[in-house]
Amino acid sequence: MSVNGVLLIDKPKGFTSFDVIAVVRKITGQRKAGHTGTLDPNATGVLPVLLGSATKAQDLILNHDKSYTADFKLGVTTDTLDIWGKVLSENESKVKAEDILNVIPDFSGEITQLPPMYSAVQKNGQRLYDLARKGLTVEREPRKVTVYSIRLTDFDEENQSGRFEISCSKGTYIRTIIDDIGARLGCGAVMTGLQRTNACGFSLDECISLERAKELAESGNLIKAVASVESLFESCPAVSVSDAQARRFSNGGALDLDRTSLKNTRLGDNAVLRVKDRENSFLGLGRLDLENRLLKIHKLFQ
Repeated sequence: MSVNGVLLIDKPKGFTSFDVIAVVRKITGQRKAGHTGTLDPNATGVLPVLLGSATKAQDLILNHDKSYTADFKLGVTTDTLDIWGKVLSENESKVKAEDILNVIPDFSGEITQLPPMYSAVQKNGQRLYDLARKGLTVEREPRKVTVYSIRLTDFDEENQSGRFEISCSKGTYIRTIIDDIGARLGCGAVMTGLQRTNACGFSLDECISLERAKELAESGNLIKAVASVESLFESCPAVSVSDAQARRFSNGGALDLDRTSLKNTRLGDNAVLRVKDRENSFLGLGRLDLENRLLKIHKLFQ
């Protein structure tokens, strides 16, 4: 079975992202497969799996924003910042919902995070989690990330546990947000569950389970669950070209802007567009060169 496109998997708990890739490779029989962003083994949710020619899009995807539902518990801290780590402290916590609501605005917008030691960030060529497993702690560089929204959707005052809904930019550690909120409240906090509800413009509603993917593959219907390569670039404007221009573009040739509908475009220099033929088939991505009045090849996906 040769498949080109995006298979949207609801990653099950206990699987690494690479475990999912291995299963998808086995059921599709093709080696060219990759994902758009790692999910921790204990996390679940949206994992877009790139198949065939879609793997060429891995470094080009413009929309890396993500959304999560995150469960937390106050009064506990661990070395991994989640409930599955080694407990470092336990404190009596008597926080009220209004206390949380008062501090979470400080964790939205552009914020600075220190990547956790148990993370895939590299330091001098080594993954932090490999160093952490050896009992080592190293200096890490703070990173700027953007939290578009953070909402407290549930809080049980008796059990001091609750849930956040968070939308954020690429590279944001939800565990770190919860740990930092716990520190601000003076009681500590750990993440107890994580579900990614949106990634690369795809929602959880669009995903299927690994078991369902296996069933569809066995019946020869998996292709029905595969989103197009073009769907990865829905945030890019589209331009339709003539048959002659489509042939030229597909053969690697730049197009004269003044002979396309982009003649009077207000898009900026280097803007990336989806290029489509008259039958609405996706040919690839083009990039504007306004100085030379050209629509150049950015990446072909035929």
